[in-house]
Amino acid sequence: MGDTTPGGGGGTAASDASAARDGPTRDLSLPVAAQPSIDTLVEYARMAEDLGYDRVWLPETWGRDAVTTLATIAERTDDVGIGTSVLNVYSRSPTLLGQTAATLQEVSGGRFRLGLGPSGPALVEGWHGVEYDRPLRRTRECVEVVRRVLSGERVAYDGDVFRLSDFRLRCDAPDPPPAVDAAGMGPKSVELAGRFADGWHALMLTREGLEERLADLRRGAELGGRDPADLRVTLSLPCLALDDRERARRSARNHLAFYVGAMGTFYREALSRQGYEETAREVASEWANGNQEAAMAAVPDELLDALGAVGEPEECRQRLSAWEEIDGIDAVSVSFPRDATPDGIRETIRVLGRE
Repeated sequence: MGDTTPGGGGGTAASDASAARDGPTRDLSLPVAAQPSIDTLVEYARMAEDLGYDRVWLPETWGRDAVTTLATIAERTDDVGIGTSVLNVYSRSPTLLGQTAATLQEVSGGRFRLGLGPSGPALVEGWHGVEYDRPLRRTRECVEVVRRVLSGERVAYDGDVFRLSDFRLRCDAPDPPPAVDAAGMGPKSVELAGRFADGWHALMLTREGLEERLADLRRGAELGGRDPADLRVTLSLPCLALDDRERARRSARNHLAFYVGAMGTFYREALSRQGYEETAREVASEWANGNQEAAMAAVPDELLDALGAVGEPEECRQRLSAWEEIDGIDAVSVSFPRDATPDGIRETIRVLGRE
């Protein structure tokens, strides 16, 4: 699958660089946990640029907003791509998402890629106070509306969730428009990405689980009358490369246990679909009962290795390279456990850089 996206997003410095070499690109997912400052995040992005990463992604949860942070990174870097991984489709209207994408494409000089997704009820309802209603339909309509906004044409849309008319961008539409990706973990959400978006953001997947979801993506593309080769697949891979192997693996266990135990049912269901139902149930139960150490202990080494690249530096290099050999992946994005320290993040960026 390549980067010739039908909805735009081609022609950036990062995509040109990736096309010049074989195999997937290597991206960087900036840490989801709070960092000391925006300057720290800029530092990571500049390290990535210097070390041969093609794009830096920033998720938005309940810390610094991704838009302001990415605009700052765009101003302080030269050619590394930037993107959201992901903005949820509840806290901003679809037209505002389109305006945001157009602005970030402008300030970055064409280096932006928009990742959207429904997130989950724990964040949407607990933090934003918005009902988590019809996530798949809402995501589809957001992708469609954003595309129309980015076209520069008048937006007339009559959907089940959104009805819009009579307005268009007041500024010039971006040329080229940024690509619009969708995140998804379940079969239907991945099928939606294949049918309507320019790419898919994948996470918390084993090799076998990834192959199943890639089949869903291809089916979605076929339903939409599209060529699956035109869709870009970005896999977020938890990584932590430290000389202290056990510290790295404990951090990854903590990360997995937190998401399975504290962030709703989506992550638990994802593991269950991949053959780890009993493990997922035990982790969630222990976490819910306040037994965080027991929840972490319930994560077997086999699962830890199946989902990421954590341990000593050379071990991580080999595991990351093995993921990049999987057919159907266009980018592997180095991400971090939620309790990774700034020093650990810097070391991992350095160890897994391409230059």
